[in-house]
Amino acid sequence: MKVYTKTGDTGTTSLFGGTRVAKNHIRIESYGTVDELNSYIGLIRDQNMNVLYKNILIEIQDRLFTVGAILATPPEKEKLKNGQPRLQKLGIIESDIELLEKEIDTMEESLPQMTHFVLPGGHTTVSYCHIARCVCRRAERLAVHLHEIDPTDEMVIKYLNRLSDYLFVLARKLSFDLNAEEVKWIPRK
Repeated sequence: MKVYTKTGDTGTTSLFGGTRVAKNHIRIESYGTVDELNSYIGLIRDQNMNVLYKNILIEIQDRLFTVGAILATPPEKEKLKNGQPRLQKLGIIESDIELLEKEIDTMEESLPQMTHFVLPGGHTTVSYCHIARCVCRRAERLAVHLHEIDPTDEMVIKYLNRLSDYLFVLARKLSFDLNAEEVKWIPRK
């Protein structure tokens, strides 16, 4: 199979199920941003860190492929001609969100309580987490926008929301583990 098909040379692409849309369609922006997020998470995973974090990040990357598949499927193509769900074995489920919450709670147990916002930075790995968090928030906003236009699985929005929280806490935990300075944001008076 060739990587290039030439079918997108005029600015359109195919959604899951074959529907062709413009490459700047909100659905493409949504799952394209999830793909960007997945790449940043791969960059975080490539850093020197606890193997537990790496394993959770692999799980997250797998879930993000599921999120991308859901976002790439327009509602009219969610079922096959025989009525069976196209993404029958795929889906974001409550236990995916519970995993993120459990990891957040575990990491927070060893962290000092937050009293201020923190400025992103302090260590390259921490900065990558903050970049991924911001991309995750953008993916969430785009998924919400798409959902307003063309309803999609609400678990996608919930998962992206919780994932951005996880990435924030991971940044804090890595700052702690790496003895990186966590700079508080204190507004000028």
